[in-house]
Amino acid sequence: MNNALANQPALHWIDGEWLASDSVRKAHDPATGAVIGQYADGGAREAQLAIAAAQRAFDTGCWAGNAQLRARVLEELAASFERHREALIDLLSLENGKIKRDAGFEIDMAPSKLRFAAALARTDMGRSGSPRPDAVSLLLREPVGVAGIMVPWNSPVILMVRSLAPALAAGATAVIKMPGQTALTNALVARIMSEAPSLPRGVINLFTESGAEGAKLMVASPEVPVISFTGSTRTGQAISAVGAQRLKRFGLELGGKTPHLVFGDADLDAALPVIEKSLTVFSGQFCMTGSRLLVHSSVAGQVRERLAAQLEAVRVGPAADPDSGMGPLIDKANVARVNAAVEQAIASGAKALLRGGPVTEGPLAAGAFYRPTLLEVCDPKLPIVQEETFGPVMTLQVFDTEEEVLALANDSEYGLAAAVWTRDTRRSLRVARKIKAGTVWINDWAQVFDEFEEGGYKQSGSGRLNGVASIDDFLEYKHITFTNL
Repeated sequence: MNNALANQPALHWIDGEWLASDSVRKAHDPATGAVIGQYADGGAREAQLAIAAAQRAFDTGCWAGNAQLRARVLEELAASFERHREALIDLLSLENGKIKRDAGFEIDMAPSKLRFAAALARTDMGRSGSPRPDAVSLLLREPVGVAGIMVPWNSPVILMVRSLAPALAAGATAVIKMPGQTALTNALVARIMSEAPSLPRGVINLFTESGAEGAKLMVASPEVPVISFTGSTRTGQAISAVGAQRLKRFGLELGGKTPHLVFGDADLDAALPVIEKSLTVFSGQFCMTGSRLLVHSSVAGQVRERLAAQLEAVRVGPAADPDSGMGPLIDKANVARVNAAVEQAIASGAKALLRGGPVTEGPLAAGAFYRPTLLEVCDPKLPIVQEETFGPVMTLQVFDTEEEVLALANDSEYGLAAAVWTRDTRRSLRVARKIKAGTVWINDWAQVFDEFEEGGYKQSGSGRLNGVASIDDFLEYKHITFTNL
């Protein structure tokens, strides 16, 4: 980033204006630790201004009642994201640490989600009927009001769009709290959205916050009836408890501990490269990271040897290096956290099939790099198996029967996703139906479609994003009836 940009703090975008804050913080490149810019760090003040702007836009404008306008704006937003694709990929790679391939994977999902939401806006309607001869009833679906959207740092662009698109389609206005770790990217996203010519002022408001005061205000505010949150289960539980005092509606996509169930008849040549990527995409900082590997005893030896070799061959490096196969973690504090979890697991009996760990020597030592790690475990209750690691660490467990692997797969407080690897089509569907998870892939991983719902069972969340159900969190149902006709 050039010095001119580095000297200008990235600002918030509220009520159609660029807003500074008293607090200014530095932005860092996780691959080098170098300062790459600075940003206005928001809090309660910015959240309150954003809520007021969103409420005013909802109450006084035509946004809530004009589905054609909403569809047009969503199409314009999609086109704007497409125009700025390369700039977004470059900045996200620099600030978030994703290699270019992974950053492209994230950015390229945004336009289609916005266009799918535009279709939802055009086709959303209520219904009418005559429940008895002298009565006619209308059922209307109306926007709930101001939507609060809280976005994590691991995939800030797509996870923001995934919540914003259905909120706009429904007719809600939005207050978006973005993470401080990706502040420069946040500002570019806001500038991209500001280019939509039909977007009314105050419909979208975005502020960056490294702390939680603004987020707390959003959760407590009676002017924000719905919160769409993506993040940790612990935070989801905490904000739900606060919001319950106002019977606030929450759409939550929370933690995950995705298992791969590899049966003896699985095509290992097809499976293992995908399983490797399921750990290294986004450096394992992904709610759907394939962090649990459950392998049938008949192929366990092959899987141990081949997967360890594949993971060892992954080239860790910065996004600036086109040969990098996996980038850094978001910061060195997370490197220390992940490494402590691995050391605790080994001390508790886990066997290191591949001990990657922090990069402490050479040119990468200044960054937040952590090489992939593969641990074999016998105790399914170890924290490394039960808790979300959020890093490139995979556990391997061996099973003998279908009943045993289902018990292992379901022995988790999480239920976001799972993958089943087998050539037996009957088994694949039978097992998929018994897995307690919101998404199950057959002989694949991370296939997410705009047209089909995504979300978690158990402690992995509530509500659904993507698909036609994505709009439900942002709508109220109103029954109007005419009688004595």
